[in-house]
Formats: sequence, structure tokens, C-alpha cells
Amino acid sequence: QLQLLESGGGSVEPGGSLRLLCAVSGDTRANYCVGWFRQGAGEEREAVTTVYIDGGSPNYASSVMGRFKASQDRAKNTLDLQMDNLKSEDTGMYYCVAKYGPCYGLGRADDFTYWGQGTQVTVSS
Repeated sequence: QLQLLESGGGSVEPGGSLRLLCAVSGDTRANYCVGWFRQGAGEEREAVTTVYIDGGSPNYASSVMGRFKASQDRAKNTLDLQMDNLKSEDTGMYYCVAKYGPCYGLGRADDFTYWGQGTQVTVSS
């Protein structure tokens, strides 16, 4: 099993930046797909980014392409998400997610077995 612990998040004005960090613990010997989903008020959860922990390029939602950058560290079992040029529509609860095996694109919420508790991101003037 995997345990996911998120940190970062907070409140920022439009155009600002935030950084999220997901620390993965538990049985990390096998490779896994890790990423971030988010959920705005009254909305469904949507994928933001996913990446294979053992290498490869991250997958991004079109809405965050060019503004968000995910970086995985296999040695530390962490996933860093740098979010720049934030917009009000980026507001929501951000969840770190993971599943054993490779990523298949962004995937769907029910593809992921393990979820963190979530961290709030608020973009508002």
C-alpha cells in the first residue's frame, strides 16, 4: 500500500504562484503512477497531471499546460507541482493520487487507488 501526504497550497492573487509537494510512503519498491487531481466547488474531480515515478514526461491537462510543471524524484518518492500564472479557475482542493503500474495518459479518478487528504488552493483578488 501507499500513503500520500500533501503539503503546500494556500491563497494567492491571480497571476501568482504556488507549489505543492506530495510525499509517498509505504511499499514504494514497485514503480507507480503518481499525480494530482483537483475539485472545485460543485464540480467533479479532474486530473491535473500524472507521471510515472521511474521517469518519463508528465501528462498535463490542457487547462494547465504551460503554467504548471510537475517533477518527480524516485529516490525521495516525491512529486513536486510548481503552479505559475494561477487563475481563479484553478481554485479547488488538490489531491495527490497514486496507483501501482504505469500511467495511461491522465487517467480517471477511479483509476487511482490511493488518495491524499487534499490541500486547498485559492486564487482570488
